[in-house]
Amino acid sequence: MQKAFRWNSRIVAAGVALLDLLTVGMGMGVPFFTILLGFPLGWYFARRANLAGDGAGAAMRRAFRWSVMVVVFTVAVLVVLWGPVTGMLWDPNADLANFGIPLILYEPRASFIGWIVLMVVISPLLQGLAALSAAYATFMRLWRSA
Repeated sequence: MQKAFRWNSRIVAAGVALLDLLTVGMGMGVPFFTILLGFPLGWYFARRANLAGDGAGAAMRRAFRWSVMVVVFTVAVLVVLWGPVTGMLWDPNADLANFGIPLILYEPRASFIGWIVLMVVISPLLQGLAALSAAYATFMRLWRSA
């Protein structure tokens, strides 16, 4: 397992990108599994960042940087996925009530806007929060035993 933490950064980035795409696809555009992917990614980023041995601050920054890159990639994927349907907001003939999203705000247009914001902004931020939480929990466990 130690060998996996020493892989080339490009190989890791490609693997993370494929996993991210897979989890978005598993949720059929709803990034629930992508949020859950943040936990094992955070663990991996922390273990990988800790190998350099150049101090706690540098390891935390490195894990944070990787988590931010994952969030940016997830946002890009979700913008490509959900971006085209935002044109329905300006279409007077669009049937937003029957689009298939939950009408939690009792108004189809407001619910549609809330759904798009949830998918494109909030979900990737939750993924980043999951990754950072797992990374810092891993750091605390690694450094406690050291």
